[in-house]
Amino acid sequence: MSKKVRVRFAPSPTGGLHLGGVRTVLYNYLFAKKHGGDFIVRIEDTDQNRYVAGAEEYIFDTLKWCGLEPDESVQHGGAFGPYRQSERKESYRQYAEQLVKEGYAYYAFDTPEELEKMRQTPIATGNKTEHGHTQQYDHSIRMKMRNSLALTTAETQKMLAEGTKHVIRIKVPEKETVSFTDMIRGEVSFDTSTVDDKVLLKADGMPTYHLAVVVDDFLMKISHAFRGEEWLPSAPVHILLWKYLFGLENMPQWAHFPLILGPNGKLSKRDGAKYGFPVFAMRWNDPKTGELTEGFKEKGFLPEAFINLLALLGWNDGTEQEIFSKKELIEKFSMDRVHSAGAKFDYEKAKWFNHEWIKRFEVSNLRFEVGELLKQDGFVVSNEAFLDKVIALVKDRCVLLTDFVQQSSFFFKTPEVLDIDAIKPKWNEAKQLFFAELIRNYELSSGWDAHTLENNFKEIAAVNDLKPGELMLPFRIMLVGGKFGPGVFDIAEMLGKEETIKRITMAIKVFQ
Repeated sequence: MSKKVRVRFAPSPTGGLHLGGVRTVLYNYLFAKKHGGDFIVRIEDTDQNRYVAGAEEYIFDTLKWCGLEPDESVQHGGAFGPYRQSERKESYRQYAEQLVKEGYAYYAFDTPEELEKMRQTPIATGNKTEHGHTQQYDHSIRMKMRNSLALTTAETQKMLAEGTKHVIRIKVPEKETVSFTDMIRGEVSFDTSTVDDKVLLKADGMPTYHLAVVVDDFLMKISHAFRGEEWLPSAPVHILLWKYLFGLENMPQWAHFPLILGPNGKLSKRDGAKYGFPVFAMRWNDPKTGELTEGFKEKGFLPEAFINLLALLGWNDGTEQEIFSKKELIEKFSMDRVHSAGAKFDYEKAKWFNHEWIKRFEVSNLRFEVGELLKQDGFVVSNEAFLDKVIALVKDRCVLLTDFVQQSSFFFKTPEVLDIDAIKPKWNEAKQLFFAELIRNYELSSGWDAHTLENNFKEIAAVNDLKPGELMLPFRIMLVGGKFGPGVFDIAEMLGKEETIKRITMAIKVFQ
């Protein structure tokens, strides 16, 4: 690549960051890092009506959690700022006015009422009139509206001088073909006759996305622009703006990523509540509605697992490998391996990724998160070495980080409820006597390790002509409370002599 790779993610601060948005970040980040380039985050806050307080901070918090922090941004600085579009407001008008001056755009003075009437006007096609189709502001209607193309120069100048509210619209040519080469989809072409005259500069002086994205990409020297395929319909307007303002030779290379699909089509921000899985990376508390939406982080996902599963939602390296570190993703990522078809999100598969990452993680890397989760549930975690041993014992059983609480709580507190129903049907006097003898044996035992405890347990069972297998479940429930957990003798070793004997003694009374 001849010029330095510079890519950008340009979110609007309007709410939580959907996993599709995080995947866009991830692909941008991987591409930039692979090619020794820069990853920029630019806040596109030109639509002040949709601005949500706290959303910008949330975006950066999410990227930090994911380990995908930008090289340049509002928070990180850089040589191409400001990185918030509302702070670049004045720079956009000069480009919009330049387009008007050169005949590629025009002033439009239409009121909201006039625009609504236009949209509801039946569309004449051939010899018939179609109802129920919304009319768009394009070549077929522009000369019937109140704009500088339909008005005289004097009328236009008078309205401008009087401060009449207006917008600036691009004048999309009729019956032209505009094309570009998508890095994923190949050659893509559009007939301009189907494209409407998009607003470039709003009445409040703010640019729309269409103008701002082109101007900012040029001024920030963006080399590659990657975005979701929902932006493909906007491509012809953007291509025309590049052509008119800066020349197509300066336009970034484009790629449009496939959609992430849910059970019933495109995965939307509302699908989480519907299908029972998160769609945001982190918890989002909507200040407008008060609605709290749980994220992958709060659900118990590791960020390493989250970006791993996202990477494979639309890309693979051509092998059977599924578990990738961030370093491996950077090394192996290539745009020609990104699929053009939508990728279906499977929550069970997502949990599988997390389970695999938990198993691979060193105990020390899990210590803080697990400790915090236990403390949040009211458990006292004061001994770091003990916690490490607990994590080592149970981590292979945990699919989500939140599973550590259920899988290890009995190490920190005697179970308050025992699964008696699992024991009662087969409980008898012989078993009662066995555990009474086990208590005496364990009290006199000089060694307290899993191997010794197991040998003693089996020897007593053999002397009493009992099968160890029939005694293991009651022993587990005595110590744990239920039918789960790691090896029962490993548990006893961890609990220590006093606590183990106390739990057996209490349980025998309950089982009688």
